[in-house]
Amino acid sequence: MGKTHSSHPEHELELKNYRKPYICDGCKEHGFGKRYRCEECDYDLHEDCMFKKSTTTHKFFKESTFKFKFYDKPPRKCDKINCNKCKRYCDACGKHIKGFVYHCDEKGWDLHPCCHNLKNELKIDGVKFQLGETVSKCSWCNQKKIKDSLSRIKGWSYVSECDTYHFHVYCAMEMVIDAWRNGTANSNDCLALETLELPIQRQLNRNGWRGNKYLRIAKVFLKTIVSILLGDPTITLGSLLVDLIIG
Repeated sequence: MGKTHSSHPEHELELKNYRKPYICDGCKEHGFGKRYRCEECDYDLHEDCMFKKSTTTHKFFKESTFKFKFYDKPPRKCDKINCNKCKRYCDACGKHIKGFVYHCDEKGWDLHPCCHNLKNELKIDGVKFQLGETVSKCSWCNQKKIKDSLSRIKGWSYVSECDTYHFHVYCAMEMVIDAWRNGTANSNDCLALETLELPIQRQLNRNGWRGNKYLRIAKVFLKTIVSILLGDPTITLGSLLVDLIIG
């Protein structure tokens, strides 16, 4: 049974689960796996974009409430088409906001709907990762500042309690996009995350970390974050268990 959405009132959207990437027509960000789709119009929405909340909170911002407002385009201060001052950036991933957004009127904070699902704390095989604002160099890009960011937003990072792992949320997603572009996934498997070789693996392998526990944990952690950002946190559960057991 399909459901209607205000952004696409012409037809109902049906829940699909295609094992291939797509661009969400709501937030304009990448997606994978489950999506609400109109086949006739080639229109897709992340589940979180399909079922928006009127108000929501995130533990990263203590005592703050985000109010979701639907816009065909992000809220702007003026009517100029290419006004850089009006561009909004997600406080979590640092990327330009092009569509649906959770916005705090009081503080001016913004979150993509999928970024809103990032957990304040994650635990992978006994290693605890804490979400925070970027203060140290990322293990992938080796920079404190988000790569290619045109805003002053530092973005969020996950840092392990043991201080071994530091990853920008932005970089976790960029790894997957780069891997898709470079064809490191099996094309016959629809670029599934289960078969995807992340660039961090090649980097760590060159440093002699092949088969090492550190590599396994890094791979599982990154795929966990990416599955959240892609709008379907269930897509890698089976492969993640295998990675930890036999990685």
